[in-house]
Amino acid sequence: MLTQLSIRNIVLIEKLDINFATGLTVLTGETGAGKSILLDSLSLALGARGDGGLVRAGADQGRVVAVFDLPKTHPIADFLRENEIDFEGNLILKRVQSSDGRSKAYVNDQAVSVGLMSKIGKQLVELHGQHDERAMLDPAIHRALIDTFGGLGSQVNSVGKKWQIWQKLKKEYKAFKVRVDDIAREAEYLEASVKELTKLAPEQGEETQLADNRQKMMKVEQIASDLNDASEVLSGKSSPIPILANLAKNLSRKMDQVPGLLDEAVTQLDLGLDALYAAQQSIDEAIRETYYDPKDLENSEERLFALRAASRKYSVAVENLPDLAVKLADDLENLNAGEEKLAAMEKQLLQLETDYFDEAEILSKARADVAGVLVEQVMIELPALKLEQAAFLIEHKADIENAGPEGVDLMEFWVRTNPGSKSGPMTKIASGGELSRFMLALKVALADKGSAPSLVFDEIDTGVGGAVADAIGRRLHRLSEKVQVMSVTHAPQVAARAEHHLVISKSAVMIDGVRVEDGRLATGVVPIVGDDIREEIARMLSGSSITDEARAAAQRLMSQTAA
Repeated sequence: MLTQLSIRNIVLIEKLDINFATGLTVLTGETGAGKSILLDSLSLALGARGDGGLVRAGADQGRVVAVFDLPKTHPIADFLRENEIDFEGNLILKRVQSSDGRSKAYVNDQAVSVGLMSKIGKQLVELHGQHDERAMLDPAIHRALIDTFGGLGSQVNSVGKKWQIWQKLKKEYKAFKVRVDDIAREAEYLEASVKELTKLAPEQGEETQLADNRQKMMKVEQIASDLNDASEVLSGKSSPIPILANLAKNLSRKMDQVPGLLDEAVTQLDLGLDALYAAQQSIDEAIRETYYDPKDLENSEERLFALRAASRKYSVAVENLPDLAVKLADDLENLNAGEEKLAAMEKQLLQLETDYFDEAEILSKARADVAGVLVEQVMIELPALKLEQAAFLIEHKADIENAGPEGVDLMEFWVRTNPGSKSGPMTKIASGGELSRFMLALKVALADKGSAPSLVFDEIDTGVGGAVADAIGRRLHRLSEKVQVMSVTHAPQVAARAEHHLVISKSAVMIDGVRVEDGRLATGVVPIVGDDIREEIARMLSGSSITDEARAAAQRLMSQTAA
C-alpha cells in the first residue's frame, strides 16, 4: 500500500509530507484548495506525463516521492527483477520535474525511464475519476479482469501453451518448406555437387598438411644433388678412402724398421680415415632420410590444385569444404525425404490446431459464464448508485480471427444508461459521473481480484444526493476491507465512513513564522481526528458558516455510520 507521499514545489504545494494507512482515507476541503494538485502530484510519481508548468513559480524543479510497503510475494516483485531493480518489500518512486520540461524518474534510487515507471505505477495504484484513463477503462485489460474474477488463470495458461507449441511448429514448418522448395529448384546442381565433393573427400586440415609436405619436398630437392655429389666423392671411383687406407697400411708395415719415425703419421692417417668413414655414413643417412618419390610431390601438388579449385568453385575456404560437403549431402537427403517430412509436419500441425481451438472454445464458454456472473453482481450495485435505469453489459466476440495466446475472445465492458437507448463502450456512453459510479460498482464486484493494492477515487460522488452518496460511502468502505482506498470527496456521507480523514486547505505562505505579503499561497494537508472530523463534516453539510444544527447533524451521521 501507499504509506507516504512527499511533494516539493509542485504548483501551489511548496512542501508537503502525507502519511497514509490501511482502510478508507478521505480527503476533503473547499473547492480550489488543491485536491486536484495533490492527485496530479501522485500521478507524476506513478509515471504520468510531466510538464514544466507543474513546477511552482520561482522554483527550478519540483519533486514527488511516493513510498509503498508491499509484501515480497507481490506480483510486481517478478516485474522488478526482470528489469534489474532491487526490491525487498519497500518501493520508492521518485519523480523530478524541471521547469524547462525535462523530467527524471527513479525507482528505489535507480534511474529508470518514465515509461517503465508508468508500468510499475499501474500495478501499484488505480486512479478512478471522471476523466481518468488509468483505471479499468482500457478494453485491453477487460478480458484479463474477467479471467481473474472467474479464476480462469490455469485454463488461460493451458491455452497459451498450446498456442506457443502450435506457432513454434508452424514457424518450423514454413522454414523447412522454404528450404525444401529452394533445394528442389537446384536438385541437378546439388546432386552433381554432392557427387564431386564425395569423390574429392576433403578433410579438415588437409590443405595445411599438403602445403607443408610440398614445401619440405621442394627444399629437399634443392639439396639432394649436393648430398649425392658428396656421396660420390666419398664412396665413388675417385674416393680418396682406398688410397689413404693403402698408404696407412704400407706405412704401418715399415714402422718397425724405423722405430718412432712413422708412429705419428700412421696415427693421424687412422684418425683421418675414421673421420672420412663417419662422414660417409652421415651422408648416406642424410640421403636415406631425405629420399622421396618424385611422384609424391606431383601428387601433393595435384591434390592442392584440386582442393583450391573446389574452394573457388563453391566460394568457400578450403578448410570449410568438409562442412560444405556435409551440408550439401544433408540438403540432398532432405530433398529426397522432404515431401514425407512435410506431410508428417502438416498432420501434426492440424492436430495441434484442433487441440488449441478445442481448448480455446472451452475457455470461451467459461468466460461467457463468468461474464454473466460479473454482470449480475455489477447490476446488483447499480440501483443504490442512482443507476437503476442503467445496464452493465459485457460485449463478447469469439472468433478464430482473434486467435492468440489468450484464446479467441474479445471482451469489453459496455453500458446502457437508459432503457431503449443505445448500448456501447463505457467511455463513449457514460457521462463523467456515471462512469465513476460504474467503475465503483465494478470494483465492488471484483473486490480485490485483479486490483492494485491502492485505489484512489476522485470525486465520484459529484452530483448525487444523500442516499446515493451514502451508498457510495458504504461501497468504498467495503472495498477498503480488501485494499487501501483513498477518496477525494465533497459528500459528508462518504467522509463519515472513513477511518482516516485528511483536510486540504490553501493559505498564505509563511517564512519563519511570518506571513509573506506578496499574495503567494500554498496548499497544505492536515490529518484530523475526533471533534475536528465532526467540524469538517459539519462544514461539508452547511458551508462556511457552521451552525449547531450542522454539528448535530454531523454527529448523527458519524454515529449512524459507526453503528
